[in-house]
Amino acid sequence: MKAPNVKLIITEVSGIQNTRLFTYNELRDATGNFRTSNKIGEGGFGVVYQGTLRDGTMVAVKVLSADSTQGVREFLTEIEVMADIEHENLVKLYGCCVEKKHRILVYGYVENNSIAQTLLGGGNNSIQFSWDTRSQICIGVAKGLAFLHEEVRPHIVHRDIKPSNILLDKNLMPKISDFGLAKLFPDNLTHISTCAAGTVGYLAPEYAIRAKLTRKADIYSFGVLLLEIVSGRSHKDRRLPVAEQYLLERAWDLYEKGEPVQLVDSSLNGDYNIEEALRCLKIGLICTQDMPKLRPPMSTVLKMLVGDIEVNDQEITRPGFLSELMCLKADKGVKKNVKNWSCTASASTSKLGSSSSFPENTDTSYNTMTFTSIYNR
Repeated sequence: MKAPNVKLIITEVSGIQNTRLFTYNELRDATGNFRTSNKIGEGGFGVVYQGTLRDGTMVAVKVLSADSTQGVREFLTEIEVMADIEHENLVKLYGCCVEKKHRILVYGYVENNSIAQTLLGGGNNSIQFSWDTRSQICIGVAKGLAFLHEEVRPHIVHRDIKPSNILLDKNLMPKISDFGLAKLFPDNLTHISTCAAGTVGYLAPEYAIRAKLTRKADIYSFGVLLLEIVSGRSHKDRRLPVAEQYLLERAWDLYEKGEPVQLVDSSLNGDYNIEEALRCLKIGLICTQDMPKLRPPMSTVLKMLVGDIEVNDQEITRPGFLSELMCLKADKGVKKNVKNWSCTASASTSKLGSSSSFPENTDTSYNTMTFTSIYNR
């Protein structure tokens, strides 16, 4: 693969304000010459190291692969998106390094890894995810997304909200990370037509099919994430009986039966606020509704989560199940309507934006779907 043009990258980065340019030697010293014992993540896009700057600031240093053209695109997007914004529920970008073949991003260090590796993956079993902790994580992520969607100008659509991109600090405050796929959204646009990118299981169906991006795509992803946090399980679990493998479908089935509380994580041993749990489950379903226009904006979702707005059961309609439209489930009745489609993916995994390989039961950070014939939903 042809190596990226370093001069062009430097020119691009130099044009972005509020971006600190680190020298390679600074970051080499910070990480102990990129010592293996300081490695905290690794994947197709590069390696992440824990480090300490000369002023004592703890950082996460993400060294990107030298010959990945996709990595170049994500590298520049991350800097452009994160350079001018700061919020307690977003990972802080301190700056970058572009020297010779080196492309490095420097973030604030986040102590407790991701939701995927702790709550859902068992990577750090010392963390006790009480109901209050889960509730505050959901609220924190909602605050971060509401900030991106409604307060930042131009608005920002993340495009890859999922457990591995929600990091937890020492106080278990959530930080949204990995903005490599993010899109800037000017006020005058209702949508952006682009290749569908994100992670299978969290992609809004209308975005995956038509590749028309709106903020509603992030809201759908957040709805799936919300259900995962409440239930303590991933969006798909092949170990379960077939009827229970898909979390969103399971949530809808239990809701229709009037038994949504059965979805709450059994590891809580009943120690949770039933009213709050039911509210969160209903909000998860509201956010994942099939019709994008029915999904509320993130500011409204946030008010629902904190109890400022009542959740109206009459407003909850059937979720959009992407599994019905793709290779995720052998449903012949639906597949007749979706013809001549293909999926391609490349993946990476790291503590700051971790993901792994296809198929869909693992995280996939970049996913492109081409449909030559789709049915009219």
